[in-house]
Amino acid sequence: MYQNQNPSYVASPFAGELSVEKSNSILRLVYMWMGLGLLTTAITAVLVANSPSLLSIAFSPATSIISIIALIGISIALGMGLTRNWLKPSVAIGMFFVYAVILGFMLSSVVLIAEFYPNAVYAAAGSAAALFGAMTVVGFTTKMDLSRFGFFFMAALIGLVVAMLINMFLRSDAFSFIISVAGVLIFTALTAYDTQKIKQMANNPAVQGDGSLAVKVSIFGALQLYLDLINLFLFLLQIFLSRE
Repeated sequence: MYQNQNPSYVASPFAGELSVEKSNSILRLVYMWMGLGLLTTAITAVLVANSPSLLSIAFSPATSIISIIALIGISIALGMGLTRNWLKPSVAIGMFFVYAVILGFMLSSVVLIAEFYPNAVYAAAGSAAALFGAMTVVGFTTKMDLSRFGFFFMAALIGLVVAMLINMFLRSDAFSFIISVAGVLIFTALTAYDTQKIKQMANNPAVQGDGSLAVKVSIFGALQLYLDLINLFLFLLQIFLSRE
């Protein structure tokens, strides 16, 4: 579910005059879009879960395949279109909300799970929020350059996906639990990594001096953090469900 793009926007003291106000404005946009995206996903999931016809569409194998392809395509397009004129801010915003709606369709099963295992869903949501918040603070405040770990995070994500594909055939509960724990650890670290990367992008004079680019960067950053939180929640949910 997670697609990691890594634009080379890094703040430089020689690139121009930085504006803390503009940087904070971009960061506020990031979290505003992220919050609206999460709200859109939640509303979509609830509406689909309460509609038998929509639920049958959401659980269709064809819908799942099309949805996955669409999510990957939107993520790649947003990453590649940051510095390209063909991706207008309005288009980027539209693509982000389409992504949120599609993911809401795919996560409608979580609403059904909540009817039978509410404690597991609430515990996963609370834990994900706490971890996300803590790692966001780390990403904003740490002096360590987390970009040096980018390759390792990408390798870990690829390994995680491969392990999940293997377990689709093994159907091992023990292996599934290990994958879930690994997923939580990876996305906890990625939250700090992505937060620092977004902060650096917001501090870049080229971004601050171009309103259109600033909006696209805020959408891209919102998508990264949105995916970190969603994945944290899903892996934690698997852990809490296994205990029940």
